Amino acid sequence: MKNLTQFLFMLLCICLPATAFADANKDKDDDSKYLAGAVPEVDGKVVFTKEFSIPGMSQEEIFKRIQAWMEARLKKNANTSRVVYTNPEEGQIVGTGDEWIVFSSSALSLDRTKILYQLSVVCAPEKCTMEVEKIRFNYREGKEKYTAEEWIVDKYALNKAKTKLVRGLAKWRRKTVDFVDDLTLGAAEALSASTAKKAAEAAEQKEAKKEEKSVVNSGPIVIAPKAEVEVKTPAETGKVTVIPATPLTPATPATSGTVPGYKEVVPDQLPANAIQMGAGKLVLVIGSDAFNMTMMTANAGGSLGKSSGKPVIFSFLSPDQPYEQMETAETYTVRFYPANQTEPSVVLECKKMPSQTPMEGQPRMYVGEILKAFVK
Repeated sequence: MKNLTQFLFMLLCICLPATAFADANKDKDDDSKYLAGAVPEVDGKVVFTKEFSIPGMSQEEIFKRIQAWMEARLKKNANTSRVVYTNPEEGQIVGTGDEWIVFSSSALSLDRTKILYQLSVVCAPEKCTMEVEKIRFNYREGKEKYTAEEWIVDKYALNKAKTKLVRGLAKWRRKTVDFVDDLTLGAAEALSASTAKKAAEAAEQKEAKKEEKSVVNSGPIVIAPKAEVEVKTPAETGKVTVIPATPLTPATPATSGTVPGYKEVVPDQLPANAIQMGAGKLVLVIGSDAFNMTMMTANAGGSLGKSSGKPVIFSFLSPDQPYEQMETAETYTVRFYPANQTEPSVVLECKKMPSQTPMEGQPRMYVGEILKAFVK
């Protein structure tokens, strides 16, 4: 019995350092997006702010979608969480939240805290701004109470060099940033009018959380609306109208430029729902040589429309994407890949139209006149 006890003690001594080392490496690898600046402060208060750009969507429509999302989001908590103020004329919606954040859960233990917060959104034509503030924590069934300002800010939750999270406060900071990211993605989903999150989209969002910046701290989100709206582009003074869904009309059989396995359709007859950003990816292709072409995903989305009476497609590159080759290209191809598909369902041959240079840090928009359209 004595020998068995000594053996178990030696085994524990061997395993503990290895486990600690693994945990340390895990924290080092996973914590980049939770370091300096991940919890923003305004006048000494923690305020998470996210801007959304929805080209062509009216203030009334944005307000309606955000209000419906917020009411459903807060109602699911089945407690005091609710929308407390609305002002449609000013585009203001304010709600209070009260829900659980789970740090860890097992058959033997449950480590969690209540998070209380204020969620507010200000809607305007083609954009809205969301803020999450007045964050408080009720831990151990309310026996311990903390505010975000005294618990998860850089001053307390990071070491002096701001290179590591402080042990003990790390879980609070990580879970709070992830929580606000989830709210942000929920609002984006509501504005994009998708009926449900697709598995592929959810996987992409999970991968996005592994990047150096969280969703809420990564700049404005540009959303391609999935309903019929009117859009004014910066480069055009005329009105741009998203094409309403209509039956596909076969084009005159082409003698050149056909795409094997696809049916060519008149660009004017391409339905607006042929491209659904919540259900796939929009890929821009420059060049025709398979061994010497550039392909990039329009990370910030895209949508179909009309400009000066011509059918066009709007494509948005996020601020961190390279764009030099798109700037010099005169023609390019746009492919839409449905989720979990390796072949595009829509192929559009486009001629680039003029567009304004965006402000620094803002998504870059490209407008392509659709010369030929092919569908599966």
